[in-house]
Amino acid sequence: MTTQKLGAELAMNSSDYPLIRTLADIEMMEAVPWRDRCSFVSTYEAIKSAAEEYAQLDALTFLPSGAADDVPFTVSYRELLARITQTANLFHSLGVGASDVVSYILPNFPETHEVIWGGEAAGIVNAINPLLEPMTIKKLLSAANAKVIVTIPPLPTINLWDPVVALADELDHVEAIIFVDPAVYFNFPPLSLPARTPGGKPILRFQDARESQDSERLSSNRVFYPSDIASLFHTGGTTGVPKLAPHTHENEVFMSWCTSQITPLAAGERALIGLPLFHVNAVIGTGLASFLSGANQVMPSPMGFRGAGVLENLWKILERFKASYMSGVPTIYSSLMSVPKDGLDLGSLKFAAVGAASISPDLFKRFEEYSGVELVECYGLTESTVLASANPMAGEKRVGSVGLRMPYQEMRCAEIDADGEISRFSEAGEVGTIVIRGPNVFPGYYKKHESGLTSDGWLNTGDLGRQDEDGYFWLTGRSKDLIIRGGHNIDPGVIENTLEEHEAVAMVAAIGQPDEYAGELPIAYVQLRPGAEIDPEDLRIWAKARIPERAAAPVYLEVLETLPVTAVGKIFKPPLRTMAVERVLTNKLSVAGESATVTVSSHATRGIVATVQTNRVAATQDLLKGFALSIDYIGI
Repeated sequence: MTTQKLGAELAMNSSDYPLIRTLADIEMMEAVPWRDRCSFVSTYEAIKSAAEEYAQLDALTFLPSGAADDVPFTVSYRELLARITQTANLFHSLGVGASDVVSYILPNFPETHEVIWGGEAAGIVNAINPLLEPMTIKKLLSAANAKVIVTIPPLPTINLWDPVVALADELDHVEAIIFVDPAVYFNFPPLSLPARTPGGKPILRFQDARESQDSERLSSNRVFYPSDIASLFHTGGTTGVPKLAPHTHENEVFMSWCTSQITPLAAGERALIGLPLFHVNAVIGTGLASFLSGANQVMPSPMGFRGAGVLENLWKILERFKASYMSGVPTIYSSLMSVPKDGLDLGSLKFAAVGAASISPDLFKRFEEYSGVELVECYGLTESTVLASANPMAGEKRVGSVGLRMPYQEMRCAEIDADGEISRFSEAGEVGTIVIRGPNVFPGYYKKHESGLTSDGWLNTGDLGRQDEDGYFWLTGRSKDLIIRGGHNIDPGVIENTLEEHEAVAMVAAIGQPDEYAGELPIAYVQLRPGAEIDPEDLRIWAKARIPERAAAPVYLEVLETLPVTAVGKIFKPPLRTMAVERVLTNKLSVAGESATVTVSSHATRGIVATVQTNRVAATQDLLKGFALSIDYIGI
């Protein structure tokens, strides 16, 4: 089956994509089983079909420096398939079979796509953030039982090489290390590195090793099954043994196909991909889904949005390549508000997706007014293979809502009992834990007793929300502890476990406090051991120097006489979140010279709600408009 869009079942617009306006349109789409529309068993088969259909079109456009006038490197669909096939055969030649793992620690190069999809064609790929500390990378490599590591050689701006080589020699299960040489993109000669690590393990230059392989067929003659594990993505903490979320080939095929059906991207159109290719959004939501549409992915610099000068040039890049789509987190759109765009024609940009963290209604509206670009709020998580819901492209977009459920997937709000099972589903408008079930839901955490699923296959997201009578979902909070800083997931355990190592600390609770720019910032509340004394700022600095993830270092630390606990002695975080919201809003108003009283409470349908009493309502609203919070204002 090809990657054709839906036919006569739904009305089409001029861009030839389904006009999903309401929940009824989703239900109409579901009248035909998704497998009757998409028969791909593996991601390799899906990419092969796309390459045959769009052979001459550009699949990737890479800008090495991220400058608006950068000389682009392009890869056609035919070339991409050939290189993916060669990469799969390279891994097969190194002994990688269907159950073996290739871990990649790479920036956003065109070769990164080759490694991802070639790795899935040969075995299982494991995505690792190259900005993590070596000890954290070691834990992830161990949890995945990686057989081959693919990374970059020593470069002037980043040196992953030395620590990764050392890790490869420490870990018995690692059998080879491959480096992707970026020389061609930066005008320096190909690098020459030793043929073996100090421990005797082979070192290969990716481009040379790839080119020696057959580009026409998979030498493994692998037979794929939908339940085969395709990838492992890190989720949760980096302390202890980290959680890895596996995706099956069916998970990824379904999610990319489904996304391509509801996203208005046509063959030949361009999608700007600035999120990192260790993140499931860039890999599946805007990666594989774009391939299935025949779109061209524009990659601005190896570091994506983080690249020097990329955000300052982004409007110019979007205009130059006439991009139709981009995806980002709220901090990206906030930053773009300060980038001039006068005289630029952005008419090609149909919409911009926003997710991974809450966006304030004010930023949402201001960005649309400034850019003229329509924002579409989405929701998902690693365990749901990216998307779970999105505001309809052609329907009403309710600001503050994460939209309607994805087609062919169940999504409900529910009451969860003490055993982690669903005791009942919530009524319309009633807050509950969001649960998801469908072909996008992962099979359970990799090699762990804890699956993350109920006995009947529902994914407990840990997010609290409500569904209105029209099917739109609204997030109201989180029952789990995850801190989301600018779209980056932080496990509070990273902070808590580090602080608990201090001799003065008895108990720790790390939470996210609201922030106008990042959405949330990590903070910590500490209870000291009897008789212990320490300055909170000294303790915060001590922790910052030891926490393995830079983004997780707390920006604020407070010592409390006692931390709130439940009846069974477990730390109870909701009161701490209330304290943090009250402190942040009060400080913001105080610094601005506004006299106001802030009280914070938990609302049955709105989650955490701040009530601000002030004699200057308009001025106070203006000061607090950047927070993604429910705030009521009372004039006095």
